[in-house]
Amino acid sequence: MERKKITFDLFIRSVMGLVLVVGFLMLLYRLSNVLVPFFLAWLIAYLMFPMVKYFQYKLRLKYRALAILAAFLFLGVILTLATFLLLPPIISEFARVKDLIVEYFSSNETASRVPAIINQFIQENIGTTQIMKLLDKQEFQQMIREALPHVWNFFTESVSILFSIFSLLMVILYTVFILFDYETISDGWPSLVPDRYRAYCVNVMKDINEGMNKYFRGQALVAFCVGILFSIGFLIVGLPLAIPLGLFIGLLNMVPYLQIVGIIPTIFLAILLSADTGQNFWVIMLFCFIVFAVVQGIQDMFLTPKIMGHVTGLNPAIILLSLSIWGSLMGVMGMIIALPMTSLLLNYYQKYIINQEHRRQQEALPPPEVEK
Repeated sequence: MERKKITFDLFIRSVMGLVLVVGFLMLLYRLSNVLVPFFLAWLIAYLMFPMVKYFQYKLRLKYRALAILAAFLFLGVILTLATFLLLPPIISEFARVKDLIVEYFSSNETASRVPAIINQFIQENIGTTQIMKLLDKQEFQQMIREALPHVWNFFTESVSILFSIFSLLMVILYTVFILFDYETISDGWPSLVPDRYRAYCVNVMKDINEGMNKYFRGQALVAFCVGILFSIGFLIVGLPLAIPLGLFIGLLNMVPYLQIVGIIPTIFLAILLSADTGQNFWVIMLFCFIVFAVVQGIQDMFLTPKIMGHVTGLNPAIILLSLSIWGSLMGVMGMIIALPMTSLLLNYYQKYIINQEHRRQQEALPPPEVEK
């Protein structure tokens, strides 16, 4: 291939392009406080739009405004019911755990029910005095009283409460306005792209939208089922905070293999259960590991194949590598979008590089001779 000569005009154009890109990124950073509510509202509208469509077209609500209102009311009722049904038992469970911690650190008889090696590790690495002070009711109230002025100063100096309320209202207004014209916005953006790149950009965005929809809806359903199964398993074992712990591990399941982090709070709660009931700690941990193994087996053999199908089709080594790379680049959000984005990039690599090279090789071959 002939190399393109670097001329003064090309150099100036490249420098100007680089300056424009840097200036655009600096402008985005400068306007981040203004743009974040808009993008958050767009995400909420993207998640709510199927519900709005259902209310408007399936339930035949005549006006879009009524469908949007019905969607917000439905979400409000769901959140309210979940709060009233789940919050009281969770609060009582946290109170129970607090009492167990106090009893463990204050009673030698309770601590003696836990294996000596674990007691020794806790005594050497965890400050008993500080924990007891933190859990003491009067000390806790005094700490809150002392901390409140500093918290108030922090909020008044860095983030205004009025500005926070205004931002919340802006997010709600943005969401409503986007939902009103969602089809127009989602179908009208290609007209902003030059004709030369329009078809390619439309195809890329279509692939991204389909890939994200399939992955996140499927993975969210898998994570919900896994959270329910863990909650049931921990309730059978008798762990404190069984339901919050199970739902927490289910939430971690949105990122593949991250549910292994749930072993840490499981060990802590198993120690408290052993100290409270006198059951053998290792037996409790055995039952907990059985719960992990059974739920993981159900997930791998039934839930993932049935719900996710072959959405990604990635090798486990590629999955771990993509999680590491995207997590390093974008943190938790990168780990969440790692698999669909990696799958999309590999598909485009196969489509536009490997297949094109194979096609060029086929075209370079001489035509087959025709037998006379």
